[in-house]
Amino acid sequence: MTAERPKVGVGIVVERADGRILLGRRVKPTEPETWCLPGGHLEPGETVEAAARRECLEESGLSDTTNAAGFVAVVDTGSAGGGVVFGVHARSGGVPTGPGEPHIFPEWVWVDPTDLPRPLFPASDALLRAWTGAEPDPAWQVLRVTAG
Repeated sequence: MTAERPKVGVGIVVERADGRILLGRRVKPTEPETWCLPGGHLEPGETVEAAARRECLEESGLSDTTNAAGFVAVVDTGSAGGGVVFGVHARSGGVPTGPGEPHIFPEWVWVDPTDLPRPLFPASDALLRAWTGAEPDPAWQVLRVTAG
């Protein structure tokens, strides 16, 4: 039996000029309903930034994301079978045209990052805590990254 490789994911904090961020209501039959940043899995040969933009477009239909401050953070569940999630910060002035995956994300909304809906998807929560500088959840290992 071989050990399973850790999963590598991406999440994108998309921010409008008014400071609101994009979150989707995530519904999966086998999981509790949560609120989530656009994101997903990194494909072979894909950069983190390209994966984040692709996932945002696929899930929300938002196509005008532009790089803001580079990476937000790298978060790791630190558990067997877990994974590493790279967070990217981008700006947008667009309107989500999705949902692109209505069976998973029936709606996308712009929210005030100081008044987030709950519950948050765990990886999104970890990335948003890193982005805002909030205390990290002890279940996650967090490396804040500043790219310029």
